[in-house]
Amino acid sequence: MTDTAEIDPRPAPAAEPGAPERPGPVSPAMPPRAPLAMPVQDLRRAMPATRRGGGGPLAARLFVFGGAAALTAYGAWQMYEVISVSGGATWLQYVLLVLFVLNFSWIALAFTAALLGFAALVRGGRETPLPATLTGRTAIVMPVYNEGSARVFAGLQAMHEAVEATGLGRHFDWFVLSDSTQADAWIAEERAFLRLREELGPHARLHYRHRAKNHHRKAGNIADFVTGWGAAYDHMLVLDADSLLTGTCIVRLAAAMEADPSAGIVQSLPLIINRNTLFARLQQFAARIYGPVIATGLSVWSGRDGNYWGHNAIIRMQAFAEAAGLPDLKGRPPFGGHILSHDFVEAALIRRAGWGVTMLPHLEGSYEESPPSLIDLAVRDRRWAQGNLQHARVIGAAGLAAASRQHFATGIAGYVASPLWLAQLVIGIIIVLQTAWVRPEYFSAEFGLYPVWPRFDPVRALQLFALTMGILLAPKFLGLVLALLDSGTRRACGGAGRLTLSFLIEILLSALIAPIAMVVQSGSVFQILAGRDTGWNPQRRDDGSIPFSDIVRRHRWHTGLGIVTGIAAFAIATSLFLWMSPTILGLVLAIPLSWASGQLALGLALKARGLLVTPEEQAPPAIALRAGELARRNAARGFDDADALQALQADAALAQAHAAMLPPHTPHPRGQIDPDHALARAKIVEAETLPEAQAWLGPKERFALLHDRALLDQLTRLRAA
Repeated sequence: MTDTAEIDPRPAPAAEPGAPERPGPVSPAMPPRAPLAMPVQDLRRAMPATRRGGGGPLAARLFVFGGAAALTAYGAWQMYEVISVSGGATWLQYVLLVLFVLNFSWIALAFTAALLGFAALVRGGRETPLPATLTGRTAIVMPVYNEGSARVFAGLQAMHEAVEATGLGRHFDWFVLSDSTQADAWIAEERAFLRLREELGPHARLHYRHRAKNHHRKAGNIADFVTGWGAAYDHMLVLDADSLLTGTCIVRLAAAMEADPSAGIVQSLPLIINRNTLFARLQQFAARIYGPVIATGLSVWSGRDGNYWGHNAIIRMQAFAEAAGLPDLKGRPPFGGHILSHDFVEAALIRRAGWGVTMLPHLEGSYEESPPSLIDLAVRDRRWAQGNLQHARVIGAAGLAAASRQHFATGIAGYVASPLWLAQLVIGIIIVLQTAWVRPEYFSAEFGLYPVWPRFDPVRALQLFALTMGILLAPKFLGLVLALLDSGTRRACGGAGRLTLSFLIEILLSALIAPIAMVVQSGSVFQILAGRDTGWNPQRRDDGSIPFSDIVRRHRWHTGLGIVTGIAAFAIATSLFLWMSPTILGLVLAIPLSWASGQLALGLALKARGLLVTPEEQAPPAIALRAGELARRNAARGFDDADALQALQADAALAQAHAAMLPPHTPHPRGQIDPDHALARAKIVEAETLPEAQAWLGPKERFALLHDRALLDQLTRLRAA
């Protein structure tokens, strides 16, 4: 927060060309405060929902959930026929049946939802017309956490220019909400903000706020903005640091919100762009070709009971403030404390209060990026796993719509599926081992005169395997069919031949990566159940490869598991080895696959041959080109590479602006000493030169120094050398 009463609102006078910068009046970084109450919600008591309308189409829900239930029942019956060929089944086979049904139900639901999405897309959708005017005010907020300022402010400037070009820019204010905990990142953000505000001029409505403590992380960052400035705005459009939306998309989101007074959230469908490593290109291709089928199906059956993915969505400020104040869960992390995956919960609570939560899958111009390697995905996935499993504490909250509970269940199942799949493989191996080496079971669940051997019907087993794989891969095939039918998409993806070959490459590599992801996710789930908290690490967004030694360290156990499993399976039965060969191969190749996933050269080689290409690469969106151009320009300024202490010591105007953006000083209670601040004070007083201060101050001490105006003044008085 910034105390605007202490800052001279007059703009600083421009310096003469070539003259050194000198201190002057500093314009406020934030507008005047407009507080808005945001009460913490009680999960045990439902709110009166005065606006609740229909959720989703009943026929669509009957098709999706009824169809999935029927498919699951059929699969369960077929599996029972497979294991009961001898007239009965052992208890281990019944365990295998239960695990199969749980896993099968998950893919059956995805299949029926994809069929619904496919049907909706075949009928076609339509873009909403660009409005001639808007009536409300929208705050576009971008929370950042130790990100590169060159990329963040390039995207922000590109979006700002695009919105201004629509002629409706006066309805939008722009906010960078920083939770950065690294001193260099913080000062780089401020330098980029001050430079961009100077370039755009005094009417740009561009603002910046840095929090001293990132309490409750991103959810707390957004809540701090809402409670401090929310009353001045009708809506807020929430972005991620890698978000990129066209001006038309932003205006249409605002228009959709204004057209539906009972809407609480309107979510766009972001497409992945700007990715070039092998793994990121796989994700980019999959999201572009298969994503619309899945998202459209979800949108159709969810209706107004939709979900929220935390970014690239517009939110009604009143709805968010009155309904989305998140409580802390009882107990300690990982299941207690702050809610990590806050977006699902915010959507559920807003819907509980009667506001609609909808998705616009046909809206074009919403983009994001993705992790560059398998290890980067695993790091992010670990946090997501904890957040989704934590929803087990929220799914029973009073008054939630049934669809909101289903969204929670889907998120939980997405991570529980991996250990269930692993358990199914282990039980299958044990049963085969029992068949080969263990005596038959004489006392089964059903009394009989003869022992029960754990036998299988091989023909039915093969048929069931084919059915399972068909249902699993069907959403991808449906996406491919739609892409082949769309002449523009087909040509942009290199033609029917290259598009089909890209599809096969994605299927093959995803199949090899799947066992690695299974083991990684299973380990994450076991760690969470054991009480290990994940923390919150900044995401790596560039295309730099990970050191090979780190890859070996992360995957050596996966490779060992694959080798041991392969040897054991081959020793038990050749048929078992062949059945498990895809899983074994993926694990054995974990190290080279993970290394290849982050390689820029491999991704670019496929791109050069027209493989894994998306329409957005053949005809890049203008906003992406502009953001890339601005990012290169910003990177050349070197803000992200500069030392924070050196930048402040060398630039008195920057130091003054930084001090002006700090919140008012709040004396700490007597007797409570902040050790980082105390050490920073002692060291900066002792230092005579800047190099001494740089050498003596640790990261936390630098951060503490940047919050103290007196210590900043001391820093600026140091000799440069």
